[in-house]
Amino acid sequence: MRFFLLFALFCFSFSFSQRQESIDFTTANVKIKRLKKGYINGSVSYRFHVLKDVDSIFLNANNMAFSSVVLNKKPFDYKYFDNKIRVYHDFKKGETYHLFLKFAAFPKQTVYFLERDSWFSLKKEKDNSKGQVWTQGQGKYTSHWLPSLDDMNDKIEFDLTIRAAPQFEVIANGNLKSSDTLDFFHNYWRYDMTKPMSSYLVAFVIGDFEKKVLKSKSGVPLELYYEPKDSLKFEPTYRYSREIFDFLEQEIGVEYPWQNYKQVPVQDFLYAGMENTSCTIFSNQFVIDSTAFVDKNYINVNAHELAHQWFGNLVTEVSGEHHWLHEGFATYYAYLAEKELFGEDHFYWKLYDTAKTLHQLSEDGQGEALTDPGAGSLTFYEKGAWALVMLRERVGDSNFKKGIKSYLKTYAFKNATISDFLNEIQNASGINLENFQKIWLESAEFPWQEVKWLLEQKSQQVKNFLFVKKIYSNQTESEADYWVDSYWNNASDEFKKHCILEFEEQIPNTRLKEIIQEESLIVRQAVAIAMPKFPNALQEEFESLLTDKSYVTQETTLFKLWEAFPANRSKYLKQMDGVVGLPNKNVRQLWLTLALVTPEFEPERKKEFYDELNDFTLPKHNFEVRQLAFQYLSQIQALSDKSIKNLVLALDHHAWQFKKSSRNLIRQLYNTPEGKMRFEQLEKQWPEESQQNFQKVINP
Repeated sequence: MRFFLLFALFCFSFSFSQRQESIDFTTANVKIKRLKKGYINGSVSYRFHVLKDVDSIFLNANNMAFSSVVLNKKPFDYKYFDNKIRVYHDFKKGETYHLFLKFAAFPKQTVYFLERDSWFSLKKEKDNSKGQVWTQGQGKYTSHWLPSLDDMNDKIEFDLTIRAAPQFEVIANGNLKSSDTLDFFHNYWRYDMTKPMSSYLVAFVIGDFEKKVLKSKSGVPLELYYEPKDSLKFEPTYRYSREIFDFLEQEIGVEYPWQNYKQVPVQDFLYAGMENTSCTIFSNQFVIDSTAFVDKNYINVNAHELAHQWFGNLVTEVSGEHHWLHEGFATYYAYLAEKELFGEDHFYWKLYDTAKTLHQLSEDGQGEALTDPGAGSLTFYEKGAWALVMLRERVGDSNFKKGIKSYLKTYAFKNATISDFLNEIQNASGINLENFQKIWLESAEFPWQEVKWLLEQKSQQVKNFLFVKKIYSNQTESEADYWVDSYWNNASDEFKKHCILEFEEQIPNTRLKEIIQEESLIVRQAVAIAMPKFPNALQEEFESLLTDKSYVTQETTLFKLWEAFPANRSKYLKQMDGVVGLPNKNVRQLWLTLALVTPEFEPERKKEFYDELNDFTLPKHNFEVRQLAFQYLSQIQALSDKSIKNLVLALDHHAWQFKKSSRNLIRQLYNTPEGKMRFEQLEKQWPEESQQNFQKVINP
């Protein structure tokens, strides 16, 4: 009994201890020989130094098996439990060791396979179907496919060799040293890193890609990947990429720390993007044409993930309570890049919008401190960016930039804390930041009055808007209208947009007519979005919005015209037939929905419309496309049997937001008598795993 208790305590201590302060892993040579859905076979060779005498080392290794463990070229005994492999030996301070592992991993996350099962060879494939496989190791998940360290405090130089079929492109961290053809069925891709990084930033992508290579002013190669089918979307997708890179290098004041920079769009990515070292992976929902650029472009994500190459990758947080050092900084520098591209007015309106949201959360008692490791994304990203805006204002531009530069150089390829950063800023400026730390980092409240004062000092446009808003709130509409008129002619598009969205009920038809006829795309879009119903007197003016070069404007206008003017529904549908819209096919999916519920519109094509909309629920489509299709089909009660099966299959999707929406929709449908009967009739036709997932949803 005593032995069992000691053993349990031993396991407990290991399960919570992630740091090995006595060991410094320095290099890792990784070889992936076989990639198949749910299975990875490979090897890794680690070199490490011993900083203090210790009797064991460990690596995190989730759900793995080992066929060979070799220490300093000799087979060695090991133990594997609690998702860690442990090697016991009398490791001596000052000595260097080599550890070689052959492993088989069975990842349930972190490595995602799309459309295809096998990636290392074409030899036994039934067809030449292409797909993608990509990794997402954010935080501590690389150990699901590679024996590694979940602790981000150990920086290691990783080199990757991956075997794949020759039809694919393999993309990973670092420089591609070679791509050797072994035989008709196999290639080996060898990537080399020259600087160390945390394990969670190791990444690879395999798929059908082409690339264009640009060079920054400093000579860094910028490798921009795309799928061949998207060649015409390359320019709007990657617009300003070189300008963003050059600006951030100049603004940060420290040269880009890695050999090259790659960006790869993938299907069904879990987030907008991920800043893997030298190799950002991002969602292909940002692969757009020029019209979509107005509504949903890659600029902010592009700049955000690039900024992480300094803030997060070059200098990494010690732990979650210092997460501001990653996300707040990346968000702030992305805003600065947008300011460089689109001007100060764009910058301060964006800050106003985020401040308004943060202020409301704080007023509702949902504010969070930036030092809280459990804080939400809005806190780390947006409040974090605001903290840097206010810090720069407090210490001055030159001191701020001097402190940033010193921070990055002092902690390059190391880990840092918030205190480390603040010390560098204090040393550069000579200003005590204790009060700043209390107000902006440790307090859960958002200091709205301080923020409001800054915005009014920096932006006359925001100041004018806040003045008008105050007058409206005091119910003096005539006076407010006077001031809007006074400001309007010299106002920016953002001022006009915010006035329309905020005060749409007070805008007379005469003013609406002028706006639609004379104003810019962004202001016209605000009218389309803000008006709950299009007035009869302005039918012709609102019809003109259907031709605006904005898919959001087109989508919004089509629906509201269809709703407001029933006699012209067929006319609007004919006009918009063939428009696809954003990557989630927003215009086309709305069009198909309206075409199905408009009896007089092309009744002979109803089956065609029905099939096309239901086909958007298939797994081959991005989950954002599928999610929108499920919503529309459920609203008009047009889900086919196959779509209901696809909805249940979505319960096993890797994207949590898609799983959540699918789960909610199933419950909503099942809670109706008709829906319950239909699910029960179809359930037996599904695979057993799908039936089990379905039962978990309806019987939580």
